Amino acid sequence: MSGSVPGTPSLLRAINDRAALRLLLERGPLTRPELGALTGLSKPTASQLLLRLREAGLVVLDGVREGLPGRTAEVYRVNAAAAYAAALDVTSGRIEARVADLTGAVVGEHVLEPPGGDLIGGLRAALAGARPPAPPRHLVIGVQAAVDPTTGRLGYATAEDMPGWHVDDLVDRLSMGLGVPVSVENNVNLVALAERAHGAAAGTPDFVLLWADAGIGSAIVLGGRLHRGATGGAGEVGYMPAPGAPTARESGPYADHGFQALSGGAAVLRVLRRHGIPGADLRETVRNAARAAEDPPAGPPQESTAANPPDTRMAGAVDAVPADSGEAALREVAGRLAVGLAAITSVMDPALIVLTGAVPLAGGEPLRRLIEEELHALTIARPRVRLSQVAGNPVLVGALDLALATVRDEVLDSTGVTG
Repeated sequence: MSGSVPGTPSLLRAINDRAALRLLLERGPLTRPELGALTGLSKPTASQLLLRLREAGLVVLDGVREGLPGRTAEVYRVNAAAAYAAALDVTSGRIEARVADLTGAVVGEHVLEPPGGDLIGGLRAALAGARPPAPPRHLVIGVQAAVDPTTGRLGYATAEDMPGWHVDDLVDRLSMGLGVPVSVENNVNLVALAERAHGAAAGTPDFVLLWADAGIGSAIVLGGRLHRGATGGAGEVGYMPAPGAPTARESGPYADHGFQALSGGAAVLRVLRRHGIPGADLRETVRNAARAAEDPPAGPPQESTAANPPDTRMAGAVDAVPADSGEAALREVAGRLAVGLAAITSVMDPALIVLTGAVPLAGGEPLRRLIEEELHALTIARPRVRLSQVAGNPVLVGALDLALATVRDEVLDSTGVTG
């Protein structure tokens, strides 16, 4: 490997060290012969590489592996405690924290509800609640807004939505106040990163992710890279004008207008209520509509017996919703979402659209199918439409991935192992 790469000895060592550390992170513990075979390095070069990484505290001995009779090989692994990365998901009702070691293993989690107090104090309390074994090398904070790279200020959210966040040099202030280098990223962008690494968008370089919940937002990935736009607001499609909805001219820039007014959570709930779909909240109401659309109408009540137990999955008011009402309600919701997706598709021409948030996840396959049908009826391009496949909190998953990537680069750089 090293003999085929032109450059100075220090550059070749840096390239080899990075390659070895990446292999150990991806594959787990390896012997020196295994590492040499995977990198193409000679025995002396691989031995020197491991010595450098051990002296830097990045690799530790992990025992001995028995081989042929009379032969053993030392096993090496990444020193998980060499550095830590952290992530915060900040909303108006709570702050969720997660900490991982250098290998990516989660070592601490915490939820602070409600945040309360001043901005720095709340963030610090949430991070401390996750009990990081050592101060994180980097922290990524996901927010329902975006930092404008031209001004350093938070945009696409009001001071009422995010009190304390609208200050000059936001990232620097957070880093100083928390005592850790900080990045602030839009929450939907982080979900897209998680989907690309672990979910429905894996292996797809050009895709759009739509978040449909109480609020509407999207993320755009082109050539495998997030597209943030000139002011950090690429994907803020809730503000996009939509047919039949008020515009910013009438309502003001941050009022309920455009695609948000047409397809946001409040609008979806009104549509479902008009079709007679019951439910305690948005998620439950969408789920009830999907169940009604998917299942045949219930027949006359039958006496419950051991051989004929009651159907608790469709119990209660959902039994009274005719299948055609559920289908009609979902199709109207799908049609509204498809209007915005058609505009996005016409401009971006993505290969894939990933749906996530309370509305599509509660609507499941019945709603996904209808959205795809309605979208393809409006556009020449016919992108695939898929549901999210990321488990748990996707904002935290994406934020921690981003923090870990930064930390791993910084660890190598700090030891003089640069690429």
